[in-house]
Amino acid sequence: MKFACLVYVDEAITERLSPAEGEKLKNDSIEFDWSLRKADKLILAQPLKAPETAVTIRSRSGRLSRTDGPFAETKEFLGGFFLIEARDLDEAIRIVESDPMIEMGSIEIRPFLDQTHSVTGQGRPPLETSRQE
Repeated sequence: MKFACLVYVDEAITERLSPAEGEKLKNDSIEFDWSLRKADKLILAQPLKAPETAVTIRSRSGRLSRTDGPFAETKEFLGGFFLIEARDLDEAIRIVESDPMIEMGSIEIRPFLDQTHSVTGQGRPPLETSRQE
């Protein structure tokens, strides 16, 4: 099974980190990602820029609207995500429990929804691992 692990960061906690603690957290997170990759559990991991860089797009009654920055004031914000492969939810939970980012907020674990086109039977496109920025 595939799971999306959404990393929510509590800014009040991260703001208290010293530069050295922030650097250690970054390094520990990268090492965690590599340990998952070596165990064939990691599909993709990526931190996100600050909420102030976000743009939210909506369509209501055929009209598009755009909101810059975070949509709502919250204690925690989506700081990144990683996609994993696990046998079941219990294994996904065990994987997430060892993520160093768990001390900075919370991590939501959500199973992927497998869908296929009702006429063609085609699924969604696979992740392209050869694409480079």
